[in-house]
Amino acid sequence: MSEPRSKAQHRRRRSRTALAVGVPLALTAAGTFTYGTDLGILGSSGRQASAAAPAWAADTADGFASVNSLGQNGTYGGRGGQIVTVTTQAELEKYATATQPYVIVVAGTIAMNPVGKEIKVQSDKTIVGRGTAGHIVGGGFFLGQGVHNVIIRNLTIRDAYQGIWNDKDHDFDAIQMDGAHHVWIDHNDLRHMADGLIDVRKDSTNVTVSWNKLSDNNKTFGIGWTENVKTDITIHHNWIRETEQRNPSTDNAAHAHLYNNFLEDAPGTAIKSAYGNYSRGGTKMVLENSLFQGVKNPVIKDSGAAIVQRGNSFSGTSGRNESGGSAFDPKTYYPYSLDKAADLPSILKAGAGPRASVGTTAASAKAAAATTLTVAQDGSGQYRTVQAAVNAVPANNPARVVIAVKPGTYRELVKVPSNKPHVTIQGTGGSRKDTTIVYNNASGTPKPGGGTYGTGGSATVAVEADDFQARNLTISNDFDEKANQSLDGHQAVALRTAADKVFLDGIIVSGDQDTLLLDTASKDRLGRVYVSNSYVIGNVDFIFGRATAVVDKSVITLKKRWNGTSAGYITAPSTAANRKGILIANSTVNGDVSAGSFYLGRPWHAGGDASLDPQTTVRNTNLSSAVKSTPWTDMSGFSWKDDRFAEYGNYGAGAGQASTNRPHLSDAQAANQEVGDWLAGWTPSAS
Repeated sequence: MSEPRSKAQHRRRRSRTALAVGVPLALTAAGTFTYGTDLGILGSSGRQASAAAPAWAADTADGFASVNSLGQNGTYGGRGGQIVTVTTQAELEKYATATQPYVIVVAGTIAMNPVGKEIKVQSDKTIVGRGTAGHIVGGGFFLGQGVHNVIIRNLTIRDAYQGIWNDKDHDFDAIQMDGAHHVWIDHNDLRHMADGLIDVRKDSTNVTVSWNKLSDNNKTFGIGWTENVKTDITIHHNWIRETEQRNPSTDNAAHAHLYNNFLEDAPGTAIKSAYGNYSRGGTKMVLENSLFQGVKNPVIKDSGAAIVQRGNSFSGTSGRNESGGSAFDPKTYYPYSLDKAADLPSILKAGAGPRASVGTTAASAKAAAATTLTVAQDGSGQYRTVQAAVNAVPANNPARVVIAVKPGTYRELVKVPSNKPHVTIQGTGGSRKDTTIVYNNASGTPKPGGGTYGTGGSATVAVEADDFQARNLTISNDFDEKANQSLDGHQAVALRTAADKVFLDGIIVSGDQDTLLLDTASKDRLGRVYVSNSYVIGNVDFIFGRATAVVDKSVITLKKRWNGTSAGYITAPSTAANRKGILIANSTVNGDVSAGSFYLGRPWHAGGDASLDPQTTVRNTNLSSAVKSTPWTDMSGFSWKDDRFAEYGNYGAGAGQASTNRPHLSDAQAANQEVGDWLAGWTPSAS
């Protein structure tokens, strides 16, 4: 984006009517974050997550457990709390029932006393087995009314069985919840209990059950026990075998999304299935790409319930297989991708249940199942350059391709063209600093075939494909302004995106002028970008473009200019009318620059286009003293006051009171300018 050249005056006024917003979305929890000097992110408790917490401790749920509701932004468990290791029932109960957040690692077998005891887990907990060693024998967990934000992962919970097959007397479940919400049950082995393996009861909602092995039981998984139709639940990638009933039974669920589950009734075994998936009462169920082998009555519904079936496969089944009614579109609430039903036996036999590496999540298991291309400069990978790996991705690829880049400095230009969606570029080192993609083109740099690159063409990495992700690496433009003063055009982009659903997670984007260009494929196209847990470094208009972009839980580092002076602009939005622009939320603005030297932003009317309506909102962010007391300014004859620039809830030395030169959102306005409003209909998730 060029420095202003034209001084033609274009003035206009417009109303500040709030834009319509989409379905509230769930992301990881917002909070006050501080940042270490080694680029490690600290949790809100003040403990250094990057140094003390393994990567899996920051994993968050997908599905309905990721959706923002009931005052809870997604499901992230005890993230940010102390990590404790337990080997006894007393230790487990002490931390699970505490009021503060904990990540509780079960490091051995814990036999419950008395048999059937269900520990009453409180909110904000992650309970996870260490490798395959975490066993709970003869009991389980209970989540009561209002308990929320709980993750139970990588455990084997087993053997509360009391010798009575259809047991009506012993309510000994593996996991029971009564009125809980935002719960993620993932990668567990649940078997041989006295009652159900999982009970989701009494209006419990925002639950995701993924990548579990459920077996050797009469009643597998019951949902409901209420007159109300409130429960929202996602059940995916579970291997359900040698169970009789409730596989699951879903009663009065508002939204039940079941996909990629493998239900198996193997011949010659003692346990016979009575039915598979059951939609009861007022349930609306979407059932996709699941595999039923040998199951009797694989899919049944009550007269008032709905089941929409898509892509399911049935082998050796008998009896009822029903569908009917209208349900809902799960992608209205969260993104997901489907495996082929025929592939589920191999995928789930390899990937369901506890993993030796506790960090094997649904996302990482899907990534493992997806195509992975490795890049290494030393020849130990499939390709020596990142671009060579991108070139190897087939045109119009239907599924995720992960380009795993080994540590090193890759001095090259990378372009992901629009016909190669679903690409992830991921550094494999221990730090985002270990893997760097860097080049030094600028706007005025001569091109080999004549002319110059221009601002957009100067990008080290250019992304034009939808559903792109980058993580755990650095993308840089190290153009030397001081050495190139004779060059006309010093804009030097590190990363340009011109696509929708771009997720930049845990990366560094570094440059000087015009570091991060967040664009769209065209003026009339939506381009959503979510930047999280990242660093953006620059000095002039270094977060800019017309995308609907969120910079969340990140550090914006202000940098001196080539001549040592401190002066600059953080954002330069060129938002189209009736779209959201740039949102900076829950972040930190700092840097080794002079006090009062940087603007938060200015309006970029690219090409003098007066129809644009640039927008930047900065909220709940720690502003250093480098931010000017009048933080917005004009550009190219366009007044910032005619566009959309505002703050809300900022703090720190650079924050200031509301005034005509420093507008603040009201509480009502801020309620329509949340992260979910920006991303409307898309919940970024790692894959």
